[in-house]
Amino acid sequence: MNSWIVTYLWFVPAAPFVASLIILTLSNARRRSAAALAIAGQIAALAMSILAFGQTLQTPGFRVVQNFTWFTFGEQALRLGFVFDPLGAAMLLMVALAGLCIFVFSVGYMAEDKNFTRFFAYLSFFSGAMLGLVIANSLLLLFIFWELVGLASYLLIGFWIERPRAAEAAKKAFITTRIGDMGFFLGILWLYGRSGTLLFYDRGNGCLESAGLAMLGASATFIALLIFCGAVGKSGQFPLHVWLPDAMEGPTPVSALIHAATMVAAGVFLVARVYPLFSLGPINGVTPSLTVVVWIGVTTALMAALIAIAQADIKRVLAYSTVSQLGLMMVSLGVGGVAAGIMHLLAHGFFKALLFLGAGSVIHGCHGEQDIRKMGGLRRLMPVTFFTYAVGMMALSGVPFFFSGGWTKEEILHATASWAPSHAPYYLILAGVVLTALYMTRQVIYVFFGNPRATAEHAHESPRAMTMPLIVLALCAIFFSVVLTPAWPWLHGYLTGEPVHFEIARLIQPMLFVSLVLVGGGVAAGIWIYRKAGAPERDRPAEIDPLEYAQPALFRFLANGMWIDELYDRTVIAFSWASARLSDWMDRYFWDGLVRGFGAIAQLFGIFTTSVGERGINAGVDETTVGTRGLGRLISAAHSGQIQTYLGAVAIGMLALLLLYAWLA
Repeated sequence: MNSWIVTYLWFVPAAPFVASLIILTLSNARRRSAAALAIAGQIAALAMSILAFGQTLQTPGFRVVQNFTWFTFGEQALRLGFVFDPLGAAMLLMVALAGLCIFVFSVGYMAEDKNFTRFFAYLSFFSGAMLGLVIANSLLLLFIFWELVGLASYLLIGFWIERPRAAEAAKKAFITTRIGDMGFFLGILWLYGRSGTLLFYDRGNGCLESAGLAMLGASATFIALLIFCGAVGKSGQFPLHVWLPDAMEGPTPVSALIHAATMVAAGVFLVARVYPLFSLGPINGVTPSLTVVVWIGVTTALMAALIAIAQADIKRVLAYSTVSQLGLMMVSLGVGGVAAGIMHLLAHGFFKALLFLGAGSVIHGCHGEQDIRKMGGLRRLMPVTFFTYAVGMMALSGVPFFFSGGWTKEEILHATASWAPSHAPYYLILAGVVLTALYMTRQVIYVFFGNPRATAEHAHESPRAMTMPLIVLALCAIFFSVVLTPAWPWLHGYLTGEPVHFEIARLIQPMLFVSLVLVGGGVAAGIWIYRKAGAPERDRPAEIDPLEYAQPALFRFLANGMWIDELYDRTVIAFSWASARLSDWMDRYFWDGLVRGFGAIAQLFGIFTTSVGERGINAGVDETTVGTRGLGRLISAAHSGQIQTYLGAVAIGMLALLLLYAWLA
């Protein structure tokens, strides 16, 4: 009955891929055709995702798999496949829907760009790669799409290649994520060597099924950690998070696609997909690999939230908030709250796309300005952008009841509070909740409240092509909460296969009030600190941040990303440069000198052998030839043909013999 789902599942990523290939054949003048093809491909992917999603609602624990042989080598067959289950279905819907909103927004945002056509080709390619990653039933196939996502991000981050900073950011993103991917690839090789398969599900013999997991033994921890290296790179976790803020050099729709629906979501999805590997062989419900995931996530979440407080670029504030939220999702996965982590990933996809597109609308309305200190008062000039951005801000801050982010954050807090090894992650996340509300309140006050400053004085509302996606995403951020509430946690039950019942009494929970107090405290602190932001106060100039004025050294430390990039410059990159210079010196003076020395020795040996050959061997052979020739002439002269000469020679010979006999006798 459900065979058609997996049979035609390849169509979901194929539609954007085909659209991308066709768009690449179009000239720059075919702008309308390029946009129409890209949007049509995304609509087709969304329609297929909705149809397939409908089938998963019929059976709890729904999963269909289709595997096929890619090629054979000897007696071995390398098999790939597709899988469709609640995890994949939910991700497909989020990626396709959020991606479609971003595509439509891009029509207005990139309208004046000279490479409009190429932009939509790359955008469709990006979407297709992520959709393919979601439905892969093989770790190798997932890795192929994983690398295609990395390629697409490189092309889009550096889309404005004429800008040196964009080119540098693209290279930084590509190289940094490759570092994590090297560990991921080694984990794939190790897993294949131990289990003999890279298929997730294969009639009980997949690497995530009991037979495959039983073959891993103690190596499961190391394999899981190597695979996690790839997730650390893609999802911007410490210490490989440094590429993500710099990725803001690309067009804003690219930032929205990377931070909401595609690239950074891939790392969290990967950990969730191979979670049976991470949770293999627990001791008191905890494994070493999951413990690493928890502490990496906690470090990332708190560090990025602190850095976000001191950012002045509207997109970099959101970039660090993405890093922080991804850390929160990793914590949830690490403590065993897989469903909570994925729910937050899905909700985050909608409200973070909303925030980035809202930031793009602000930048568009302020004629390219990105410094929040030069804005202000935009709520009156850009009302649609303001109201939709406010929805995204409250969802990200974790305001409960009406916003999806509030409920998913509650789920994560519940999961973290019950983690047996330590309560420290729970308290650190609570601090992160306060910081998130604080820096988002700061940003909203700077951008939308107060009096217009500098470039904001001539700001204007964005065109309908840009505001309509904002409205759709704002509605998603609100109404998505319906399936997330503790009273009716439908999405949680859908992901776990557990039955769900409606109980209004579940809304009254102590944790909910704790979270509400923390969020309220963060918002109140933000209002109190920044109520006069952008206006001079006593000895503080208008352009100086109140926190910067109060703690300049700490603020500078946070504004510069805790000097982590500078630390890498003076350690890892300095070591790499030193190694490169040493290699260059060795190549120029040691290895080149060594080769030249051996060449000189060979040349001298050649001269010697040439001299011996010409003056010794050749001369000796020539002289021998001359003697032989003379002897030949002498012998030839003796053969005259006269009989008397021969008889005389015989007589002389006989006489010689007689004399010898007489002498001997």
